[in-house]
This record gives sequence, C-alpha cells and structure tokens, in this order.
Amino acid sequence: MSLQQLYYTSCEHGLSHSAGFQFNAVSERVSAETRLRVEGLAGYEPPRSLVESDTPELLARCPVNLCHIPDPQGGATTLCVRYVGRDSARRFGNYFAHALYTESEFTPGSGGLLAIELWDSPVWTARVSDTTEIPELPAPLPRGPLSPRAARAFLRAHPHAEQLPALLAAVFAALAEDGSVVVIDDTTDRIAHWFATVSYLLPPPLARTLSFATYLFRPTRSRLHLIGTVPGAQPDFGPDDEESYTVFDFSAGRFPEVVPTHHLVRLLTRIGVGAIRSVWSWTAEYTHGQERTLGDWHAPVAAAAAAGGTELTDADLRAVIDWLPGAGHLGPRRAAVAADIHHAHRDLDDDQLAVLSGAAERGGDTALHHELEGKLHQSRIRAYVTGVENAPGPVPITRPAERERATALWQRMLGEAANCRQQVRLLLWAVGARLAPPPKLLTDRSLDLARALLGASGAGPGLREEVAHLVHTLPEFRAQLATAVQEVLDERGGQEQLFAQFPATLLSERDLGERPRLLEHYWLAQAERRPTRTVDLLFRILEVRGQVSPDAELLRGLWRQPSPAWTYEEATEIARRLPSGQGADHPADEAVGEWFDRAVKQEVRDEEGLRACLVLCDTLTAPGRDAWLRAVTRECVRTTLQLDTALREATEATALARAFRIPQIDAWAAPRALKYYRLLPAMLRVPADPARLRTEIGEFGFSLADGYLRSVYGAAATSDRVDEVLFSQVTGVIAINYERVPLPLAHVEIVRALRQHAARFWRSEDLDRLSRALRPYNTRLADDYEQYAEDRLGRVKKWRRKRNHRRPSDGPRPEEG
Repeated sequence: MSLQQLYYTSCEHGLSHSAGFQFNAVSERVSAETRLRVEGLAGYEPPRSLVESDTPELLARCPVNLCHIPDPQGGATTLCVRYVGRDSARRFGNYFAHALYTESEFTPGSGGLLAIELWDSPVWTARVSDTTEIPELPAPLPRGPLSPRAARAFLRAHPHAEQLPALLAAVFAALAEDGSVVVIDDTTDRIAHWFATVSYLLPPPLARTLSFATYLFRPTRSRLHLIGTVPGAQPDFGPDDEESYTVFDFSAGRFPEVVPTHHLVRLLTRIGVGAIRSVWSWTAEYTHGQERTLGDWHAPVAAAAAAGGTELTDADLRAVIDWLPGAGHLGPRRAAVAADIHHAHRDLDDDQLAVLSGAAERGGDTALHHELEGKLHQSRIRAYVTGVENAPGPVPITRPAERERATALWQRMLGEAANCRQQVRLLLWAVGARLAPPPKLLTDRSLDLARALLGASGAGPGLREEVAHLVHTLPEFRAQLATAVQEVLDERGGQEQLFAQFPATLLSERDLGERPRLLEHYWLAQAERRPTRTVDLLFRILEVRGQVSPDAELLRGLWRQPSPAWTYEEATEIARRLPSGQGADHPADEAVGEWFDRAVKQEVRDEEGLRACLVLCDTLTAPGRDAWLRAVTRECVRTTLQLDTALREATEATALARAFRIPQIDAWAAPRALKYYRLLPAMLRVPADPARLRTEIGEFGFSLADGYLRSVYGAAATSDRVDEVLFSQVTGVIAINYERVPLPLAHVEIVRALRQHAARFWRSEDLDRLSRALRPYNTRLADDYEQYAEDRLGRVKKWRRKRNHRRPSDGPRPEEG
C-alpha cells in the first residue's frame, strides 16, 4: 500500500502557475476530489499573539494541526498543518499543509498504526518542493513519539487526569451521535497526548473511524469527532453549541457538569492505557464482528479482562452473564468464560449460576456443568424450605417416597406460614415440585389466601409477580380468587374499582363466568389498563346492560384522562357501531353529541390525523347519524367536507383559495388543517386564472402567498417543459402589478426573479405565448417578452446558419453538434 502526497501553501510556483495559496506539489494519482478535500481542511489561523512569528523559536511555539478524516468508502485523509509565518511576498499568515491520502483502510504498516501516532512523525515536511510532482510514500510510515507508554506517563503527570473517563465517554457519544468533543490545553502536544489516550482506549474498529484535528482556531466551524484548540484561539461557544459540542478545558480547569459514563468506560480506564493493547488483542477472540454500541463491547471486553486476571465489578459481571446465553459464536470458549467467572466469584446467585451452568454445558465442560447444577439444586430447595426472598422455582420431585415426605413437610410449613408471601411461595412450590396435597386442603387454603390478599395493602413487586404466577398455574387458587372478589362486592358497596387493584387484576373474563356485575367492573378496569380495547369494551358493557347508547357516566368511566375525548379513530368506530336508526324509541344520550363535538373539533396534529378526521366527518354524514350531533358540530362537519371536496374537484387555483377565505378557518381545527396541509398542493395542480391571480394574490394571506409564489418560481426554474398549468400560474404571477397590489418586499422580489428567469431561459415559442397571454394586462411586459422571443429566435437562426456553413475542420460534425 502507498499513500499519495500533497503540499499546500502560499508560494510562487505550484499547480496554479501563479503566486499565492495553491498546491505546491502533488503525487501523480491525486484526484481533483482529493485536492478539493485537502484544500478545505488545510486552512490555518494562528493565535493572535503568534501571527507575526518569523523566527524558528516563535514558529516552534505555534500550534500544529494534525487532522485526520476517515473516508466512508474505506480510505482516509491525514494532514499536518504548520504555521510558517511569512510567504514569498514577506506577508504574514502563511502556513504549510502536508497531506497524505490512501484509498484503502488507514492502517499503514503491519502494526496497525493509528492516525494520531503520526503526531510529530519524521514523515511530515514544511519545505516547498522544487517540482510540482512528488512521489507516493510506501507503507509503513515512521511513527512519532506517541505510544501507550507515553500516554500513560502523560496521564500520571497531568493535574486533571481524573477527567479521562468523562472524556472517553464523551468521545463514545460523539461517535454514536455524530457529535463533537473539544479539548483545550496549553499546547497541541498535550492535546495530541489526550487524543492518543482516547484512541488507545477505544475499540480498534471505532478508533479507526475517529476524525480529529489537534488545532483549530475556531472550533465551532468544525464537526469532527475530536477538536483541539489552545487558550489563545477563539473557542467561544454560545448557547446553541451546547448540544453539538462537549468542551473539556484542561487549561482553565473547566469541564462538563454531567457526562453519562457507561460501565465499559470505567472498565477501560481501570485497565489503563498501558495495558489496553493486550486486552484488545484478547478481546478479538470474544467478538463476532458486529459490535457497534457501548453495550455491544462491554461483555467481550469484560470477558477478555477476566481471562487476563482483571477484577470485574458487579456491572461487568452482569454484562458477561447476560451476554453468555446468546454468545454462540464462542464455541468451546463459552465454557472457559464460565470457568473464569465461577472461580473468581463464589457469591453468585441462582440465576447467575444457571447461566454459567448452561454455558459450561454448551461449551462441552461436563465436570463444571455438574458442579454448578449440584450447587443450584441445593440452593433452590433450601430457599423454598426456609422462605428466602425471591427464590427461584423448585425442581420436580419424581420419586414417590421423596414426594410423600415433601408433601408432609409442605403441609406443616403451610400451617406455620406467618404471612401471605410465605403461603404463596409454598403453593408455588407444591405446583413446581409436583406434589399432590388433599384437594379440600388446597381449596380452603386458596380461598383463605385470596381473602387475605384482597384485604392487604402495599403488596410489593415480588409478591405481585408470584401471585400472578400462582393464578396461571393453580386453577384452584384462580377460582377461589373470583369467589373472594364476589364476596367483597356483595358485602361492601363502593368497590367498583376493585378490578383495578391487586390481585383482582389477574382475573380474566373466562374466570368470571356468568357474573355480569363482575364483568362490567372488570371491563371498566380493563379500559384503563388497555386503552386500545376501550371502544370494544364500551359496546360489550352496553350489550350486558341491554342499552343502545352510552350515558355520560359510562363514558367518563371508560375514558378517565383529565380532558377526556375520543380519538378520531375511536369516534369513527363508535359512529359506525351505534345504531344509526335511533329515533324516539331509542334516542342517543346527549353525552354522545357532546363527545362527538369534542372529537371533531380537536386539534389536527399531522397529515395522518387529518385523514382520520375526514374519515370521521364522512362517517357522521351517513343517514341517521347527524341526528346525534349538535347544530354547530353538523356545520363544522359540513364545512370540512365541502372544503375537502373543493380541494379534490378544484379546476382553478384562485377560486380554490377564495373558497378558504371563510371565518371557519380560524374557528375550527379541521378546516384550518385542510388549509395548512392541502390547499397549496391543490392550487399547484390546477390552472390559475391570470386575471384573478394578479389582483387577488394580496388577499391570500402572507403564508399562503409566500408558499404559492415560491412554489411557482421553483417549478418554473426546474421544469424542462412548460405545461398549461404551470404556464397559467407563471403568467398570473408575472402579470401582478405590485405597484398597485400591496405585496411584501420578499414577494415582490420573487415576482421580479420569475420575470427575469422566464426572459433568460424560456424558449422563444414559450416567450411568444407569454407575450400574448400578458397583453390584456400589461402591454409593456408583453412587448418586452415579444422582443425577448424575437431576439432568441434570431440568435438560434444565426447559430444554425453558422453551423451549416462550417467546414469539417472547424469543429464537430453536425451529428455531434
């Protein structure tokens, strides 16, 4: 692999053949695209205090910019920009940029050199070439002084080394979110050390995608991942820059208040830059090549670190154990990871032991699998017998003698249970261990437990989960829970919200059987937990009650939000399902009209909401349904549909705009949304009457007029063919007499620009049509466009005569012309 070179500076001799900033010399294969990219990156401004540096000592104090931009296609551009003071005309402000470009992945050299390791490399030069062509450089390139050892020494000596985790976390975020991190320090050498430290700690695939510049005078003009600058520059950041730039000012000791630090970042900084390369080489054996996020990298790095003897934190341990079940790419190494974790951590819980046991089995380590399964079995039985909190489920007992002893033990412990949670666990243990207790004992204990749970308060999440499991695994308990709920409703009034409370929420419709009262309360609670079922539940309640129309109380009970209202979709479904033939025998409740009114008039958020609103309005116009609506609601629906029809059936643009100049546009959301989302596109699809448009444009309102004028100009400027619709609209806009029709200055400028565009670019036949169309409204403009057409036609004829009389040696053949 070789790298193309480019020199860019202010000089007398170069590729531009004149003095000034230019490419002094480039390699033979350098493309114009590469030159353009380098020229955009090569700019340099020294700190104000160093602008007039012209001695070697002063120039050596000027910041150096080592800039690296990876190419999405796999290549990279790297350049070193130095301040050189005066140019050949003795003017200050000259700099020299030496750039390298490679078309393949930037890993020059067999050691996988990082771009930051070219800092202060002997490969860079600041001397003007005598010739304009310079050779390509072969790999590997010579390294500079940066290395993991140098980075470690730098951190030990830096007073703000404790900021490294936050800096690394910010760079991870910049890579993931295309953001930027700005590092300010006294010298660019210190900045380069920060960049190197971060690059070493990043996963190698991510480090190769890192873009950076060690010095920019104005950091806010760049969106590289890492940007360096010095106090003498202009690192001013306004309020709008806070989301785009994370600033670490090591010179002034100012740092971000909060930088979320992932556990991977803490692990990497704990490993340290001095040992990280070994860990990265081990990590390659644990990855599958698709890692992208911090979470993706955490477990492989932690597994590699554990194999190397690094102590893992609880978070690292959780990451590895959560990752192991799906890490099939590890093969036999999965068992080795389980062994590393098991030998270093003897206080694992049952769930963690189960994961390690499964990994050992899949990895082929039978001895480790049996060891872990033995510990796990003993722990589970002991946990259930002693009532340990959050104990995992039991294992089935298959031997009859053992099951008999276990059943006796279970009955004794059930009689001694001190609280509901212990009873629930014992019942679950009976199910999981496949015991066979006496049926009457099981039924009586289940009813007692259900009564106690309904009367209990403050059940924690653990108990809730266990009771839910018991409901689904023990039919006797589920049946007795329904019986206990019925007892509460029969004995005490005001318990309508019982099904919204634990554990009645665990019951299903099937459990309630033929109990209509329980079913209605159950459905009301279901509507609050599952809003998507609310409409269906409304009609189920109406069916149970024998009613055809809901009342206000039922509607408020089903839709409980602070400002209850139907969505467009809900209102449409309700309108379709309510009997449309309701009359004096079955009148709709007044609440129905009120709720339809709120649904129709609610704010339209987007085009999708507008479509749903139109469907609702169309549904409400069906025979018999408008009787449900208030008079103002019917008017709103009628107006909305009339405007929608006008949009779909429009034949002339200004008439359509006039149809929307009604008071209801400001009063009701649906007509206002039709104007906002659909009026302008509809106007552009149909012809415009120039006579109307030239006089009525001032009545459009600023927003509509602005959108219309800009759209007509854009269509005229980008269309190769002027069809009848576009011609009529352009004619109307050009014919506007803005000296009489009051228009904002911005709209006057659009009219002028459209006039100029047609005069310059339209064909002679289109200009001739335009002249004839304009003559009834503006004779002077018509004469002007007639003259434009004649001039253009004359130039075309003259060009054709010249082409036909040209000799073959004078230019291309006629078929090439």
